[in-house]
Amino acid sequence: MNYKHTQIGYLTIFATVAVFGLFSWTQMMARAEPPSVNSGSNLLVTAFMVFVLLLLVSFWTLNVEITKEKILIKFGYGFVRKSFNLSDVVTAKSVKNKWYFGWGVRRWFWPKMWIYNVSGFDAVEIVLKNGNIYRIGTDEPEKLERAILSKN
Repeated sequence: MNYKHTQIGYLTIFATVAVFGLFSWTQMMARAEPPSVNSGSNLLVTAFMVFVLLLLVSFWTLNVEITKEKILIKFGYGFVRKSFNLSDVVTAKSVKNKWYFGWGVRRWFWPKMWIYNVSGFDAVEIVLKNGNIYRIGTDEPEKLERAILSKN
């Protein structure tokens, strides 16, 4: 049986909506200025705002899929993704991330690991044959752990 689950990052969605509101207000205020050399919206600022919004939207969800051979991780629409061969997984266990590990994609140096997390603190830690450690955030850690171990 294959495993597939999508975790939603509600705080990220809320933050994106708030940032969108702020950016919209900023654009309206810039466009409402009386015409002058420096009035109106700036193309560079507008492009930056669009980039920030697209970046935030890309972290709304975390999709984890386990097939016969791979663990596939994808944030949002797939701009950030990672895959692991199940044959390379040595161990998998449910863990709790510290609050300061943060959300998104993180490289942590003590302990040395990669973290892929969209919401909450639950995760499954996998150790690969090469010694690399990865934590995959999830709101159903026991099911993900079982799915990985059953395929291994």
